[in-house]
Amino acid sequence: MSPQHQHQHLADTESSPAIAQSIEADANVPAIIKGLRQQGHIVTAERQGHEIVIVGGGAGGLELATRLGNKLGKGRHAHITLIDASPSHLWKPLLYEVAAGSLDSYAERLEYLAQGHWHHFTFRLGRMDGLDRARQEVSVAPTLDENGVEIIPRRSFHYDTLIIAVGSVGNDFGVPGVKEYCIMLDTPEQAREFHRRHINACLRANTQAEAVAPGQLTVGIVGAGATGVELAAELHDTTRELSAYGMDNIEPDKSLKLLLVEASDRILPGLPPRLSAAAAERLAELGVEMHTKERIVEVRPDGMLTADGQFIPASMMVWSAGIKAPDFLKDIDGLETNRINQLVVRPTLQTTRDDNIFAFGDCAACALPDGTGFVPPRAQAAHQQAAMLVKSICRRFHGKPLPEYVYRDYGSLVALGRFTPVGNLMGALTGGSIMIEGTLARLVYWSLHKMHEIALHGWIKTSLTTYAHFISTPTRARIKLH
Repeated sequence: MSPQHQHQHLADTESSPAIAQSIEADANVPAIIKGLRQQGHIVTAERQGHEIVIVGGGAGGLELATRLGNKLGKGRHAHITLIDASPSHLWKPLLYEVAAGSLDSYAERLEYLAQGHWHHFTFRLGRMDGLDRARQEVSVAPTLDENGVEIIPRRSFHYDTLIIAVGSVGNDFGVPGVKEYCIMLDTPEQAREFHRRHINACLRANTQAEAVAPGQLTVGIVGAGATGVELAAELHDTTRELSAYGMDNIEPDKSLKLLLVEASDRILPGLPPRLSAAAAERLAELGVEMHTKERIVEVRPDGMLTADGQFIPASMMVWSAGIKAPDFLKDIDGLETNRINQLVVRPTLQTTRDDNIFAFGDCAACALPDGTGFVPPRAQAAHQQAAMLVKSICRRFHGKPLPEYVYRDYGSLVALGRFTPVGNLMGALTGGSIMIEGTLARLVYWSLHKMHEIALHGWIKTSLTTYAHFISTPTRARIKLH
């Protein structure tokens, strides 16, 4: 254990004399441990138990930390540590609503420290940037404030079992101008930044002396997957709300122009064709302009250039054209990764070169049993994998064989605006698939978020908070205006 770890755990053990006495009295404890005690250093009770470190507090990582905390942390069978670069959690499928202004990210966020206190795991703030498999340590970069001043120094954390669930980030594919002129929706901060720019653009257009110029409020969205499609539909609705709130000079159907650019031959290329067709029909009704079979090769301050030389003007641009695992994972300490930095895992979700390291969710490449591809990067896959890993870790404790993950596709849901029916597909329910729309679809979409909340809080607390939300709805603005 490094001196940093020894100092970090000193206060915890000295506050528990029984633990210190048991260490002194145990003849089997190595002399080095007793020496550390004499020097003012001590190993915590957690360090003497099994240390489970989970990196990444997204939907899967936080659900796993919560369940393992309840199952193993509560009885001190193991010490569970969750590491994340953000102090709070927001369900990632909601980010498009934050960007559009229909969801207040501050009201919906969940503080990791509080969740850890309630569910018996420890939270540590920081961004993982290194791994030492020989020492079984995770390296966490220093945490800086908005002025670049160091708040938390570089640290390392020992693990017996490491579970990596850092999710994914937008993939710019090396296209020039993307980083400079596009916003990606990987984090609540990025979603809030887009919303701030959009609101400012609308305020500027509403108060200027001249009429709103063509293209002044043009939002270009590159990538017509679920994020791009849902953002376009939600922006259509929230901009209409802005007009209703008193921005009279903005005519939503004329002033705002929404563009979707997709390299494939249809929008939502990863979903069944009939769902894509239904979504395209609805977006056309909303006035969204769709460009398919168009690959962006350059992004400029005022628009996007396609491979065939067409220039598409836009005043604001969002890039949602693909994902990759964070760059720091690429071949990290000899682990096997693929071309988009995902850790290659076996069906047990253990990495191929280290049985003590697991990975799941968007940052893991888990092959489908039939060899036709890999588990898709969807929230339902991370939810299923987290549930299985709870069983896996418990079986690992007892030396039993680990279960193997089998992906079950329960369908795909796409929200096409809050005030309009939601077209979606639910598949693999009875060996086939069915198409549902309207109120039923909206209810199913809403229930997905509630399932995530139940995994974190349980039925009772989720029911109470849901009831409180409905009660307060009449007093809340439908769109966040700042």
